[in-house]
Amino acid sequence: MDPLSSALLTDLYQLTMLQAYYEQEMTDTAVFELFVRKLPPGRQFLVAAGLEQALDYLEGLRFGPEELAWIERCGHFKPGFAARLERLRFTGEVHAMPEGTLFFADEPILRVTAPMPEAQLAETRLLNLVHFQTVVASKAAHVRLAAPGKGLIDFGLRRAHGAEAGLLAARAAYLAGFDGTATALAAPRFGIPVFGTMAHSFVEAHASEVAAFAHFAAAFPDNAVLLVDTYDSIEGTRRAAATPGRLKGVRLDSGDLDALSREARRILDAAGHREAIVFASGNLDEARIAALVAAGAPIDSFGVGTSLTTSADAPYLDAVYKLQEYAGLARRKRSAGKATWPGRKQVWRELDAAGRFARDVVSVERDAQVGEVLLVPAMRAGRRLPQPGLEHARARCRSQLARLPAPRVEIAPALRRLAEDVDRRS
Repeated sequence: MDPLSSALLTDLYQLTMLQAYYEQEMTDTAVFELFVRKLPPGRQFLVAAGLEQALDYLEGLRFGPEELAWIERCGHFKPGFAARLERLRFTGEVHAMPEGTLFFADEPILRVTAPMPEAQLAETRLLNLVHFQTVVASKAAHVRLAAPGKGLIDFGLRRAHGAEAGLLAARAAYLAGFDGTATALAAPRFGIPVFGTMAHSFVEAHASEVAAFAHFAAAFPDNAVLLVDTYDSIEGTRRAAATPGRLKGVRLDSGDLDALSREARRILDAAGHREAIVFASGNLDEARIAALVAAGAPIDSFGVGTSLTTSADAPYLDAVYKLQEYAGLARRKRSAGKATWPGRKQVWRELDAAGRFARDVVSVERDAQVGEVLLVPAMRAGRRLPQPGLEHARARCRSQLARLPAPRVEIAPALRRLAEDVDRRS
């Protein structure tokens, strides 16, 4: 049993609800929507990501022999429940914002329409997949805005919260505008460019820094980016500049990156390495990068690791997956601070004359508004529809970032009236 594709990778309460639904034959069509209640501090927008993995999950959703055996012996469920689960497949529809779409609070980014047991079971893993990549893509997009025209490489695998997180973070960062990743598996898995230099241990393992640089340059004559801060960054840069062969660049990983990059640039230029890049890493985030860019530090590319993969300043979103309709009737939650807008909804985005975001309108699906429809079909009858792919999502995100600042988001009168009607009925 592959843990990451197992139907048991869910909350227990999804399964207990399914048994209760089956006992009452509550299998009418349900509509759930995934959205974020509010933006975290420091986020002016979010970037939709993770749809590809969400569709993979739904299309392959089933209980295999090992999962069913556990259901039968665990003691939580009645006899016969496993037999119902054995036949379960996702047969519904999905509408979603294409990956790379910028979105805002209270805007559904994914809608599931399916028989209640199928739609309910999907909640935990859909949130897990879409939430995480959206967190990282949103962080990466803010880093990209801080470094216009600069190279950005994801360095975060070693600090990621698990292997799947590290791999999907590389994908989300690339989608949002990073140029590549240090995570090797992201190349064959997603087609993402991969980059790497050397570790401090490589330098320390040699008798001298000069020997380490010469060895690495000989091993990679067309891609020698030398890590110069193992002992002394300035002296290391001088030694790198004197290394025989073509020098692609130097990497600074500590210290005053502004001052060190200026001196490194001067040394490289004086030695005739005007095409060599200055690459900087070491606990960087969008704030530090923005400060370096504003100061005019001659840094060509940045490696961003821990703060990206963990989205350190905003590591989670108030993302939820809520029932909006069941058996043809609109539903909504009304608890304080967590009330939802009912019914099947759509988001329309209107641009101004300059092509920038002007207004987003959230309303019931049938209440047509001006602008681009953001929720589009992604799956029908349990089968995915053709998706445009990662490069298209990356281009969409780049285009959307160019349309900032954020629009005003309006809840349409028709949706407000529906909420009032639901409240009166309940």
